[in-house]
Amino acid sequence: MSRKWQWIGAAVVLVLVFFTARYFLRDRLQVRVARVERQMLQNTVSTNGRVEPITNYSFYSPLATTVEAVYAQEGDLVRAGKLILRLDDVAARAQVASAESAVRTAQAAYEAATHNGTQAERQAAAAEIEQDRLAGQQAQRDLDAMTRLAATGAAAQGEVAAARSRLETAEATLKAAQENAQHRYSQGEIARAKAALTDAEAALAAAQHVEAQTSIYAPATGWIYSMDASPSEYEEAGKLLLKMADLHKQRVRAYFDEPDLGRLALGQRVAIRWDAKPGSEWRGHIVRLPITVVTYTTRNVGEVLVDIDGPEDGLLPDTNVTVTVTTASLPNALSMPRDALHERNGKYFAYRVDGDQLKRVDITIGPPTLTQVPILSGLQDGDMVATGSLNGQPLQEGVPIKEVR
Repeated sequence: MSRKWQWIGAAVVLVLVFFTARYFLRDRLQVRVARVERQMLQNTVSTNGRVEPITNYSFYSPLATTVEAVYAQEGDLVRAGKLILRLDDVAARAQVASAESAVRTAQAAYEAATHNGTQAERQAAAAEIEQDRLAGQQAQRDLDAMTRLAATGAAAQGEVAAARSRLETAEATLKAAQENAQHRYSQGEIARAKAALTDAEAALAAAQHVEAQTSIYAPATGWIYSMDASPSEYEEAGKLLLKMADLHKQRVRAYFDEPDLGRLALGQRVAIRWDAKPGSEWRGHIVRLPITVVTYTTRNVGEVLVDIDGPEDGLLPDTNVTVTVTTASLPNALSMPRDALHERNGKYFAYRVDGDQLKRVDITIGPPTLTQVPILSGLQDGDMVATGSLNGQPLQEGVPIKEVR
């Protein structure tokens, strides 16, 4: 019996030795690890934008004509009031002269309507009234004479009635002439005359505006950054001739996709980069949020205006830039790489390195950035966490590991 127990004991020892050797000699899972540490975390969103002057001046040809002279070139800094370009204004001056003639005609018509006719018409009306008044006086004298004759029997009552009828006719004619002299035009005719004058004056103002645009002066001090006009060159009406602006006062119009608009706020810091100058970066801040969503190429975007802080040296108008907005900032936040974060059934956890094994630790996190996760509870500063295995095997609690950094 004692020999049997000796064999059993030896077998147990061999099994223990086997499993112990297997534990120490088996391959350990190589995992990448990272340290939990405190650092500045920032949430950002990037998009494209376009540089534009805050105050931009564009000049177009007001009519089809030729360029008479050009007094500045693209890239020039011009002072306010300087003559930059002159167009042939012969046609414009002819339009002004025609419009002035139309205004004078309309003014005469309106004056006639408001003064009961032209001077000649008023003189003719006065002469007609005087003639009718004299005719009435004569008819009254004739009636008085017939009445006296009838009283002596020298005239018949029919002759008296005829004389009275002539007087009544003369009085009616005089009254009609007086009414016509005082109210020659109706209120509707006066209103039409006034409207015609207003139209003529508007046409004159438009013609004068066109004439004024044939000479282009700098409205403010700035740079000419686009010039498309040469002496003797024919220009179609409405063609863009030149653009100028103060290039020290520019902004960026950024196009943010609709899902990102809720993360934006006035005053948020902005980084601006231009591919033409990869080593340069400009700073700015949001000054206007979108009030609607528009279609931009194939995207639904909101247009956001960004003021540039500091000098805009090197930024050119109408250039395409990359805009990155910092939407949130957490200073001295305890964090780990996003690759170390795991989620199951709505709960977050990480695999902390515990000696030569992994231990699953439940954690509470804040809003993650693109690469980092803020840790609110569950891990301590200095803890090491696994971010993944070298061979792609899933991480598990209790698996022997070999750290790879």
